[in-house]
Parts: sequence; structure tokens; C-alpha cells
Amino acid sequence: MREKKRLEHALAIDADLARRGDDIAAYFDLAKEGESVDADLQREITSLRDLIDKLETETLLSGENDARNAIVTIHPGAGGTESQDWADMLLRMYLRWAERQGFETILYDYQPGEEAGLKSATFAVNGEYAFGLLQGEIGVHRLVRISPFDQAKRRHTSFASVFVSPEIDDSIEIVIKPEDIRIDTYRSSGKGGQHVNTTDSAVRITHIATGLVANCQNERSQHKNKDRAMSMLRSKLYEFEMEKKRAATKKIEDSKLDIEFGSQIRSYVLQPYRMIKDHRTKMEVGDVDRVLDGDLQPFIRAYLLARRGEKQ
Repeated sequence: MREKKRLEHALAIDADLARRGDDIAAYFDLAKEGESVDADLQREITSLRDLIDKLETETLLSGENDARNAIVTIHPGAGGTESQDWADMLLRMYLRWAERQGFETILYDYQPGEEAGLKSATFAVNGEYAFGLLQGEIGVHRLVRISPFDQAKRRHTSFASVFVSPEIDDSIEIVIKPEDIRIDTYRSSGKGGQHVNTTDSAVRITHIATGLVANCQNERSQHKNKDRAMSMLRSKLYEFEMEKKRAATKKIEDSKLDIEFGSQIRSYVLQPYRMIKDHRTKMEVGDVDRVLDGDLQPFIRAYLLARRGEKQ
């Protein structure tokens, strides 16, 4: 169903691009005939450019978990109320971003601060490529502003951390292809007398790619031994896949940084000037209100482009 939805989306986009191209061509024809179409033509071109930017961003999302839903956790750094308020501002920013993208959000946990803001918040962002788009937000975010909680109106620096993980379900479908395994039969070993099996009914199945082996010889029937060995192999492969997931999760966990000065990925400066700068991509945006209201696409796009450049 997920693949079906993806293909339907691709076909719809293809049809939309063709329609937009025809509309722009029609405006040019009207312009040649002397019609005043400048405003309409500019609107169509701007809309098409926005769509192309969005499609290019999607092509940058090729990671194993990029298409999954995202689980986001926000924690304030040291600094009490000031940092807790900053963490709350980040929560609002991400919820507004998700709303702009048409994603569903579910707030799983919210621990309010004593005076204002929050001590921690965890929420889900459900939508196609939610994790791929948000993974560049992992790290420490720094805010510089005149504190509304300081009666002396002094400038304060606050920190908050953002952690994003892919939502991975517990179901793992284990598909074992015949060409991926080697089946050996041998004579069962056991007690003497009537329990000795005189045929090669014992079965050993080796999964070639992983080297995992499953043996069964307690049934007289080779067919039954093979079925039991396949069942054991599936269980071993399930645990093998779970171990890979745990290793991947640990790798993501290890990417967390301390919530302190010098570890920030992005600075949001409201005083003495107004500028938001990503320290990894050098992307800068002067309209801080627009970004804090959820317009994160310039930073997300710059991060994905930079990541693609690193891979190349």
C-alpha cells in the first residue's frame, strides 16, 4: 500500500507538471497576441519554481528510514525559565512546520516548566518523508535575545536540544529465498536400538548471507525436520534484524550532543541584530519571524544538499 501510494503520488506530480507547463505556454501565446499577462505569468512561474524545489528535496531523501514518520524530542539546556521558554518556542516552530507540510502531529509527552516553557516534549510527525526532512534538526539550537523574564532587560543566550528518530514498527517480515540458503541432510545421531534413524532425515539449513545455521533431527520425517529448521532459521534471522535495528538506534543516540555553548548546529539571533544561521551549511535567513513560524524549508533543503555533496 505504501508503494502504491508512492506511485500514485509520482503520477499525480507528473500530470501536474505537464499542466503547469501548458498553462505557462498558453500565457506566452497570449502575451504574443498583446494580452497583459505579466502578473499571472509571474505567479505561475513562482508556483512552478516552488514545486520544483520541493521535488528536488524529495530526490535527496534516499536513506533507509527517510520515508518513515518521525518522533521528535525537545529538551531545554541549563538556564531555567529562559531555556525552557526557548524549548517551547522550538516546539511551536516544528508544529507549525508540520502543519505547513500537511503532516499529522501527535503530542506524546509535555512536561511544563515552573514559570513558563517546557522541561521536555515528545511528539510524532506522521507523513511521507517526515524523518528524512527532520533529521537535519538533530542537535543543539542556540537563541540570543533580550530576555522577557529579566527585569533589567539584559541579553541572554539559551540552548535547547532536538532529537529526531524514525518511527520503526515491531513487525519484521522475514523472507527467505531458496537461492539464499543451503540445505544439507545427514543421518540422525542418537540413542541406539530402535531410536537409531537409518535414513538421512536430519536437516541443516545455512543462510548464506549471514552464516546463520539451523539444525533439526528430532523428527523421523525429513520433511518435518526441514519445516522445524526453517522455523528456527526465521527466528534467528528475526533476532539478527532486531540486533541491526538496535545498532542503528545506538548510532543515532550517539549523535546527540551536549546542550552547551560550542555544540550548536544553528543560532537564532534576535538581538543586537536579527539573523538565523546554520553553522553546518552556512545558510542564513534574516526573516526570523517567518522561520520561527515554521518556514524551515531553506534550512532543510540546504542540509540535504550538503549531505548529498558529502556522499559524492
